[in-house]
Amino acid sequence: MQEVKDSFHKHVWDLQDLICSELRKVDPEIQMTEDLWERKDFAGNEGGGGRTRAFEGPLIENAGVNTSLVYGEVSPEFASKLKGKSTKMWATGISLIIHPRNPRVPTVHANFRMIENGGQVWFGGGADLTPYYPLEEDFIHFHNVWKKACSPYGVYNDFKKTCDNYFVNKHRDGEMRGIGGIFYDHYFSGDLEKDSKFGVDLSNYFIESYFPIVEKRMKEEWTPEDEEFQLHRRGRYVEFNLLHDRGTSFGLKTNGRTDSILISLPKRCKFTYKYQPGVGSPHEKMMEYYRPKDWV
Repeated sequence: MQEVKDSFHKHVWDLQDLICSELRKVDPEIQMTEDLWERKDFAGNEGGGGRTRAFEGPLIENAGVNTSLVYGEVSPEFASKLKGKSTKMWATGISLIIHPRNPRVPTVHANFRMIENGGQVWFGGGADLTPYYPLEEDFIHFHNVWKKACSPYGVYNDFKKTCDNYFVNKHRDGEMRGIGGIFYDHYFSGDLEKDSKFGVDLSNYFIESYFPIVEKRMKEEWTPEDEEFQLHRRGRYVEFNLLHDRGTSFGLKTNGRTDSILISLPKRCKFTYKYQPGVGSPHEKMMEYYRPKDWV
């Protein structure tokens, strides 16, 4: 058990370095703030910590690529909701969010994690895309890469459906925050080493799924109307993360680092009462895509 836990933790640290390197390639002037933090568990004992990396640059308006390893006691109330039914837990993972400045470049989110509680172990994670302009070939590329990643395991259709049903603002008539991707949680087949390799294999496809889109779109011109739509859709992103996201809730309830948890929020967003994009505009067209669709 411990060997698998150590190996998965090392993988997410190494993957963090690789993704940060890709950010520097597409945005050479990007500035990174690294923050090594520690936490106390519910009982006040040493409880692990993490490595937060926050980015700002000319292309990447703000981003966070974070890893953590946390352990120890949790509150009895929170423990009652965990799968292992124990007041002690252990978790490691990588979580990232990238908010580009150019509205033609989509926002992306991904996370991959391993959790142990009361002798039970499970894995979870995935990646989803939030575009602001109706460039269907980009959506197809993103989903094709994740279908390829999932194909050895035969899980793409199930994970896509889970993603479509999870990243949804239910208070907005079932409107998705983006165009989906893959998502899974509480995954455990009974073979710990096999499941750990499964999480590692999937996470290694993130760079291929996203950065070719960035490189294709990063120099495209955009209009004030494009930016206006982007800022309003970012507002919907904030609504989901604060109202519905289980990762946000998990981090806060396990005494995680608040700034590291809320790094998922965009630097800028906008809310206008009863906002609607212009009739006949590409942004009105884009609204049609925030519903489940078969991209492959």
